[in-house]
Amino acid sequence: MIRVILPSHLKTLANISGEVHLEIAVAATQGSILDALESRFPMLRGTMRDHVTQKRRAMVRFFACEEDLSHELPDAPVPEAVASGKEPFVIIGAISGG
Repeated sequence: MIRVILPSHLKTLANISGEVHLEIAVAATQGSILDALESRFPMLRGTMRDHVTQKRRAMVRFFACEEDLSHELPDAPVPEAVASGKEPFVIIGAISGG
């Protein structure tokens, strides 16, 4: 089981609270986690990655095991601690300003 932590605005959009637990039948990658998340919560489609290109949106970051995975390939395996459910896959909205 994969544990996913979403930022509060995406939790509100999906009408959920707390962590999301996902069962993934294929290898645990960023892409498969996002596919499962968007399948379970269709209202999240397009919020974290582009509909057409499937590329991560610029203001969204992915973290796991205290590492920034945002620039990893979508098909790269996530750390074993995430795949086993020991650690969460964390999605945050980047902070910017001027």
